[in-house]
Amino acid sequence: MTTNASGSAPKPPAKDPWDLPDVSGLTVGVLGGTGPQGRGLAYRFARAGQKVIIGSRVADRARAAAGELGLGVEGADNADCARRSDVVIVAVPWDGHAKTLESLREELTGKLVIDCVNPLGFDKQGAYALKPEEGSAAEQAAALLPDSRVTAAFHHLSAVLLQDEAIEEIDTDVLVLGEARADTDLVQALAGRIPGMRGIFAGRLRGAHQVESLVANLISVNRRYKAHAGLRTTDV
Repeated sequence: MTTNASGSAPKPPAKDPWDLPDVSGLTVGVLGGTGPQGRGLAYRFARAGQKVIIGSRVADRARAAAGELGLGVEGADNADCARRSDVVIVAVPWDGHAKTLESLREELTGKLVIDCVNPLGFDKQGAYALKPEEGSAAEQAAALLPDSRVTAAFHHLSAVLLQDEAIEEIDTDVLVLGEARADTDLVQALAGRIPGMRGIFAGRLRGAHQVESLVANLISVNRRYKAHAGLRTTDV
């Protein structure tokens, strides 16, 4: 073994942050896949060649939405969707977040879970961030799913752009948070499957509240400028 001047083994070279795994063979499930955000993500992943299953509380509703999307997308109830998927995106409304995850703890055991829920309130002044007792929606998911690998991503995407078939590329970055590099690398790689997107590591789950909250600011941007704003991280 080669050693350095201090007698210790040299450190291995730092891993290239853009050396990401091949995720093309993973099945992606989308809980809340009949809503605008979930439906848009399902469409984009299926269009990129990913196998996609839409989940809903009502299986017939999921199957109907899947039929409208085409591209080989399947529909199932939430439990079956979670059971059959390798990666599960949580795109349910905030008010049903905890109840949905509690009911799927067994089906999500061992799964890579991507939470993209934004806890928001609305009043006459517009959107504002809510702070869950656990700190964020993603941290609530981690607390409710102790046997799952919970990450957070896909918060800042416009459902309008995601569902627009005329748009070839979605020009935006996806901030990815999680506790294990292997998991966040997988999520970054999934984001990169959608043309125009990049997945950018943005820290551990304890930072998810700031990321989720930023959506309230983007809503204000979009209202003022009649836009569908996303994010780009410079110098990366």
